[in-house]
Amino acid sequence: MARKGKKFVAAREKIDPGVKYGIVEGINLALETRFAAFDESVDVAVRLGVDPRHADQMVRGTVVLPHGTGRDVKVLVFAKGEKEKEALDAGADFVGNDELIEDIKGGWFGFDKAVATPDMMGQVGKIGKILGPRGLMPNAKTGTVTFDVARAVKELKAGKIDFRVEKAGIIHTTIGKASFGVDKLRENLAVFLKTVIALKPAASKGTYLRSLALSTTMGPGIKLDTLQVKDFVK
Repeated sequence: MARKGKKFVAAREKIDPGVKYGIVEGINLALETRFAAFDESVDVAVRLGVDPRHADQMVRGTVVLPHGTGRDVKVLVFAKGEKEKEALDAGADFVGNDELIEDIKGGWFGFDKAVATPDMMGQVGKIGKILGPRGLMPNAKTGTVTFDVARAVKELKAGKIDFRVEKAGIIHTTIGKASFGVDKLRENLAVFLKTVIALKPAASKGTYLRSLALSTTMGPGIKLDTLQVKDFVK
């Protein structure tokens, strides 16, 4: 087992592993125990009462965080004709078609998110095996295959995130940066959790929100009280 550094150990000692903290209290504690020299991300892990092996229990969605993620998201758009100009006017970093596909085939991945118009998907599909494993493949379910490229680009730039439950029934995502402070992180977390709750599959039985934990990039995990969630998201 890897040894933890002194700063991590000191941060962990401030957290009682047997306690489920109030949600706002937990956010405060995460910020108090951060120790890295850079502006750490604040991450959340939600364990759900679903079995993702069954299609009717898959939880997947998107949400625009009110205060964004704190990241400068580079957006690429596969489009042609008038849609190229629309994407550029909306703030896309890279716009094109065949030439971009050839660049990606050659090993270039200088972007964080990709959008494509439906008429481009036949060509984009040819590099699906390259984009898919990296989470970069445009998908209609996440709103990144659309003729409304301006809206898609603006949402991604504003902090739209997509999430999907993993095999173990857990969703991991980022809700912002430590520098956001408690209020902005609280609002981002509330919007994210409200979205997750709304996506509860009809086939999910028993407790849906099993557990909830918060951490900064380098910091220890903090267990949160799931019983507070309904009141919190209001």
